[in-house]
Amino acid sequence: QVQLVESGGGLVQPGGSLRLSCAASGTIFSINAMGWYRQAPGKQRELVAIIISGSNTNYADSVKGRFTISTDGAKNTVYLQMNSLKPEDTAVYYCNAVVKLSFSSIWSNYWGQGTQVTVSS
Repeated sequence: QVQLVESGGGLVQPGGSLRLSCAASGTIFSINAMGWYRQAPGKQRELVAIIISGSNTNYADSVKGRFTISTDGAKNTVYLQMNSLKPEDTAVYYCNAVVKLSFSSIWSNYWGQGTQVTVSS
């Protein structure tokens, strides 16, 4: 099976920065995409950023120009550099990966447990 371990969340003041990381481990043959989603209380989970095949990226309009997603393929790790944070960025951030296991020909989605990001004075 695949495990996604997230880290880097915390409390930051508006305008500050955080860097989230998510490391995938397990019987992984390949990873097609990794991404970050977030969910605030009372709101549905939304896509923040994704990176496909280690290079192609997409961002939610609300974070464009402020957040940067990147990967370290050798470590099966995805990062989310978050700058100029706003209170509305407060949410639980979830890592997601589209993974092909070593023993399977099927692409499957896996989720991390989430890490809290709080932007507040």
